[in-house]
Amino acid sequence: MGELRADWRLRLRREDAHGPVCGAGVLVDQHTALTCAHVVRHPDAVMWLEFAENRALEPVAARVMPGGWLRDGERGADVAVLRLDSPRPRARPAPLERRLRAGLEVYATGYAEGFDDGMSLWGRIGGASGERVQLDSVTKAHVVRAGFSGAAVCTRPRDGGPARVVGLVVSWRGDLGAPLPEDNRLAFSYLVPVDRIAELSPLVAELSRPDAWDRGFEERVGRWFDDPDEDPVKISVVAPGSGKERSLRHLLHRADVVHRAGDSRPRLADRALGVVSFPVGGYLAHWEWLLGTRRRPAPASEVTPVRPVTVVVEGLDEEPQPGPLIELLSRLTELGFRLLLVFHREGGAGWTAARDQLLRPALLGHTDALLDRLELAEFGNAVRRGVVASASLGSVTETADLRRAERRRIDAERDPQHHLTRLRTLISTLRTDLARQENR
Repeated sequence: MGELRADWRLRLRREDAHGPVCGAGVLVDQHTALTCAHVVRHPDAVMWLEFAENRALEPVAARVMPGGWLRDGERGADVAVLRLDSPRPRARPAPLERRLRAGLEVYATGYAEGFDDGMSLWGRIGGASGERVQLDSVTKAHVVRAGFSGAAVCTRPRDGGPARVVGLVVSWRGDLGAPLPEDNRLAFSYLVPVDRIAELSPLVAELSRPDAWDRGFEERVGRWFDDPDEDPVKISVVAPGSGKERSLRHLLHRADVVHRAGDSRPRLADRALGVVSFPVGGYLAHWEWLLGTRRRPAPASEVTPVRPVTVVVEGLDEEPQPGPLIELLSRLTELGFRLLLVFHREGGAGWTAARDQLLRPALLGHTDALLDRLELAEFGNAVRRGVVASASLGSVTETADLRRAERRRIDAERDPQHHLTRLRTLISTLRTDLARQENR
């Protein structure tokens, strides 16, 4: 059925962080939210946005961005585009959908009086009503009411996929003009579709394009951050202005250190070492070693990070001096740091050096570590099964032995790209082998 809770569903307060709840909104990227203009009331107002379904996200003030007051009459658009005072990259933004068809089953979550924690109403898309679209409910009790203005109208999530936002709730009407839907003979909800908002706002038009985000890239990089068994060095090509770049902006907060092309190498060394514990006098010695001005200090257990530390290098191919930076990054991998290297184009400056000096050695070391783990797990399982005897010592690690033979054959591969491809294949196989052995 998809997500039960969504970061992008917003509860709005007026005046300040403790002001009255006045409506709902939708987060569409880390800087931007949508709501109804009549909720904001006037273009100079300051609103308070709360992430009602994710308490880990801090509330934030927001105000109408330049060109974001999209109101053109009582029956026309009624939208305000808000700029957050500070970004919220940890929040997953709403997936916007411009396509809308009659009969589509949808729902909206708002904050009616007495329901500050939210209530959800279901209905189906009806017909067009001027610039707005009618939303038909099964009963009048499911017609929207005060507190729903600005709420996302979402498609019903199916097959585990995400709900998609097709519009904003803007109003309801009853045939008798009574204050509650239940007191009218007929009552309908109305929404302004994303397609109409995109016509009025270039930003929403950009964010609602099919290629506005790269969800597959998000999932892959998310797994890389989550799983320390993923490759210790990862190289990604992220073209400027692409959906992949927009997705990357929402992932950078997960890195311990972010270094951008042209930034100071001493500052990178300082920030990287700031997440590692050192014995007395060890910090300066390692800082100088990272910058290449002295030999590596003697290994010390205190220097090893308690958890894998991630460093993102953004725009490596735009680094004025990629060589010294790559040497520094290579030394960080010796300390157990994990690297995500972002190039703006394949084959740019530093590409070959990053492949040969960072990626390949890291994958080789990772392969060897996985082989050691596999051998140990396989031998341990054999001991538990009681099959280890003097005549069988050479056969209980048969799988690990086969994988080591493949590792030696890869060493003979001369083509750099084929070498990496075969290494990645072996690493994938080793992960499968390990999962099988460790789950026995």
